[in-house]
Amino acid sequence: MGLQEQKRHFSVNLLDWYMINRRDLPWRRHNNPYFTWVSEIMLQQTRVDTVIPYFNRFIGNFPTVQALAEAPEEDVLKNWEGLGYYSRARNLQAAARQVMELHGGEMPQDKPSVFALKGVGPYTAGAILSIAFNQPQPAVDGNVMRVLSRYFLIDEDIMKGSTRVLMEELAGELIPEGRARDFNQALMELGALVCTPKAPHCLTCPVMEQCSGRIAGRELTLPVKTKAKPPRPEQRLVAIVEGRGVHRGRVLVRQRPESGLLARMWELPHVLATPPAVGKKAAPLADEPAMALLAGSLWAEGFAARPEGLATHAEHVFSHIVWSLQVYKCTEQDQRRELPLIAAEARAAYDAQASASSDSASAELASESADYADYGKANAASESALTSEPGSAKAYAPALGMTQAANLSGSLSEHSELLSAPITANAAQEALTGKGDGLTYRWIGPEDMDKMAFPNIFLKLISSYFAGTYDQVSD
Repeated sequence: MGLQEQKRHFSVNLLDWYMINRRDLPWRRHNNPYFTWVSEIMLQQTRVDTVIPYFNRFIGNFPTVQALAEAPEEDVLKNWEGLGYYSRARNLQAAARQVMELHGGEMPQDKPSVFALKGVGPYTAGAILSIAFNQPQPAVDGNVMRVLSRYFLIDEDIMKGSTRVLMEELAGELIPEGRARDFNQALMELGALVCTPKAPHCLTCPVMEQCSGRIAGRELTLPVKTKAKPPRPEQRLVAIVEGRGVHRGRVLVRQRPESGLLARMWELPHVLATPPAVGKKAAPLADEPAMALLAGSLWAEGFAARPEGLATHAEHVFSHIVWSLQVYKCTEQDQRRELPLIAAEARAAYDAQASASSDSASAELASESADYADYGKANAASESALTSEPGSAKAYAPALGMTQAANLSGSLSEHSELLSAPITANAAQEALTGKGDGLTYRWIGPEDMDKMAFPNIFLKLISSYFAGTYDQVSD
């Protein structure tokens, strides 16, 4: 059988199979360009079963492009909460505003205009144009490249741009006239249900008879894909600060910076413990120095809290970073009476670790400093609030990868205005500005959880804390 006949066999049999076996998905029930667009953004790096409830809720709250464009960003992020990759939500809303401003609220139907929308790449543009408007545009994602690599026995690395171009040209040739909507969805469906990454179901595949990869015994080795760089491990210390007095029943949270990772989302205060050696898993920090570091970092931001002990361990995986979290229960302290004692305890914990340091650890951490530039930024605020002691600072820094020398009591004068400020009943509701990092902090109760957007791991930790089960949290 020649190449053209092989292509025809693929297209005809794939469509026949799809019309019988396609899943009933909410975004497939209407040829609504907006629904298609939202679903495709949500489906990026996320499983269909996970997306369905999020899609239904999102469309229920933002049923039109205009509704999404005009919504407060906090509401959009809250509806995305738990789905991950939050830049997708921000880009989606930014693009909705583009559609309102440039296209009168109607989804454009030409490729340059669709491609110009924020967060829309070649695959998403092709999916919108083909599924919503039945235009013969290829929509090539990882599933599609896997199917085509196996069926046509393509040995090119799918991580290369040139291979994507080849795949897009091939996929475009396979689209039957007038059937772009069904064909592209059929191709995605085959990759999701049958031609799966690790265990393809070749015996039930509608195109198995002419699959060159199966015939050559290559179905398990295709596609060729360069391994991605493993994510960088980071050990982070997290504080669940229980409020007292006017803050009783509340915990302290902060809002992340305006840009960057998890921008503008809320989280529990946390600090990077120490950069690990390249290629090594981040090692847990001993409790005493960990609690001292947490107390110091909180004080640098203007909050007095005493760490009481380890509450739980948790982990959160990003595409490029893995956070290993040591979560400590902390108690808010009276800044005017109790902080000096906390400072003294922190100093003792730092000094106790000094003798355990080594020159080799210092050299190793120095060699890796370029890879952990954000570490210095994360701890700069703490460092500014600490007064170094000769000897102990130099000895302790290699062990923890920082230069704080733990003379917290000596820094009390830097925040004298904080110590003398009266505490009012409204303090429980006020937004507070961190003294060092300038971030916004708030004391929140369970009633606030429905109004603020949190990354999934912090949503679980805080929700579990209010439910009294935070010692069982994992992500």
